[in-house]
Amino acid sequence: MDSLKQKIQAAGQVLSDQVLKVDAFLNHQIDPQLMSEIGDEFASRFADAGVTKIVTIEASGIAPAIMAGLKMGVPVIFARKHQSLTLTDNLLTSTVYSFTKRVESTIAISTTHLSAQDHVLIIDDFLANGKAAQALISIIKQAGASIAGLGIVIEKSFQAGRQELESQGYRVESLARVQSLEGGQVTFLDD
Repeated sequence: MDSLKQKIQAAGQVLSDQVLKVDAFLNHQIDPQLMSEIGDEFASRFADAGVTKIVTIEASGIAPAIMAGLKMGVPVIFARKHQSLTLTDNLLTSTVYSFTKRVESTIAISTTHLSAQDHVLIIDDFLANGKAAQALISIIKQAGASIAGLGIVIEKSFQAGRQELESQGYRVESLARVQSLEGGQVTFLDD
């Protein structure tokens, strides 16, 4: 997706050979026009997948997931990282380790929002080692639902997440595949 790659080049910051900061448009300040284009792209790529729900993790995956849900006409569920007075019973849970925050969190989705009849598209902002994706897959499987695939905004292809997910039989669609962050420069895999 050329507009996303251009935005990464223009507004992304390489903090190390492992970390790309995109808070100017994706996960702190949000570029609504770009999110609309991202939603269109995911809707196009998964148009024939029979998706009934989209699942993401708060907070960075919410904007692209909502736009995809809007374009696809399906509800969006986000797994919560923090306990709430209103989210206490009948929970599907898993744990996920955040590379950038260096903490492990328990994530949860209410059983009232996800069922065995659902065919779920997972959407997230980044794919690196696949820990967030695996946690969401665990929750979806607990509900007895099936997985249509994973839609990733930015994939760090030099890490093992895609290979692990594909080896388990999951379809992975990434809009920008970063090959390297070495030398403070973002290089992309040719799609």
